[in-house]
Amino acid sequence: MQTTADPYPKGLTHPTSDLIKSIETFYVRPRWLFVRVETEKGIVGWGEATLEGHTEAVEGSFTDLRERFVGWDSANIEDIWQTAYRLRFYRGGPVLMSAISGLDIALWDIKGKTLGVPIWQLLGGKVRNRCQVYSWIGGDRPQDVLAEAQARKDQGFAAVKMNAVESIGWLDSPRALEGTIERVKQVKSIGLDVGLDFHGRVHRPLAKQLAKALEPHHPLFIEEPLLPGQQEEIKTLYGMTGIPIALGERLFTRQDVRPYFEAGCIDIVQPDVAHAGGISETRRIANMAETYDVGLAPHCPLGPIAFAACLQLGFSMPNFVICEMSWQMHYNAASHDLLTYVSNPEVFAVSEGSVALLEGAGLGIVVDEERVRMEDREFREGRVGAWRNPVWRGPDGALREW
Repeated sequence: MQTTADPYPKGLTHPTSDLIKSIETFYVRPRWLFVRVETEKGIVGWGEATLEGHTEAVEGSFTDLRERFVGWDSANIEDIWQTAYRLRFYRGGPVLMSAISGLDIALWDIKGKTLGVPIWQLLGGKVRNRCQVYSWIGGDRPQDVLAEAQARKDQGFAAVKMNAVESIGWLDSPRALEGTIERVKQVKSIGLDVGLDFHGRVHRPLAKQLAKALEPHHPLFIEEPLLPGQQEEIKTLYGMTGIPIALGERLFTRQDVRPYFEAGCIDIVQPDVAHAGGISETRRIANMAETYDVGLAPHCPLGPIAFAACLQLGFSMPNFVICEMSWQMHYNAASHDLLTYVSNPEVFAVSEGSVALLEGAGLGIVVDEERVRMEDREFREGRVGAWRNPVWRGPDGALREW
């Protein structure tokens, strides 16, 4: 029975609807949260709702999503997205948006499988045959990066990214920046492009110095040169350097990103498809970015489902430039890596710095469900703990940005 408070108790339906039967979540190492949505007709879609270090909070949000959307028509992705985002009055934020992301990606996977086409076909078709990707070197405390860079080159990468600095004070000795310059020179000496992730660790007094010192070495970009929310300060820094500025992993909606576009202080936007409302909202952010002549480089130090979703966007978005790839990243172990949970890892093969068009229906990957369920059982039984980022403090005991 319809009420004025909820005129569509089970959403908009059609005689041929394929209703959502179940919504499940799975914790898998190293730090990912997978989402499985099954329809009444037996179509299974996979999503990723990873929010590093906050798995339990995101899972709590799925209690609401499960109660709300089981029984809804799986084809109505936009209606479900808008209801999930707008219905509960409080909107946005990393936890809620990550939960919506996982559900949204799974629904796009279902739609593609139902119609027998890859998601990029549903987004208007392809605009490229390959997506450029980059890989990580150096870890959280980068030291000897030359050997790692050479290994990445041998694997087929043309670009890498590394953290610009380790733990650093609000105002630190300029000597703390010397290692950054040396590492950039080493990586570029073997013919690789390199992006530098400031990671919000570098506060304003040193960010200006570091950007200036990096200019002669032409990095691909500098990422999160200051913390989110400091668009005026970033705009000032933007005017002081010719290096492309990238940011966006801690911005979760069009409304979050809009001030940076309007301030003209960003060259590359980096929404994370597992944090920023899934394929639906990430695509809207990308469309907005194109209006400001800003490139799209999805943030994705995450699992294979999120990576596949990023590639589906990359194949269909004209302003896509490059995507992060977590294969053999420092957070991963050999037994729990990007390719661990997929049965067709060959679709992620890297050649000449890029990954070829995904041709399979939906996301184009086959998730190893048995392995995923086994991994999740170990977590539920307490044999595996949730991932937590390290806590860094300076010599004086004061907390530092990680």
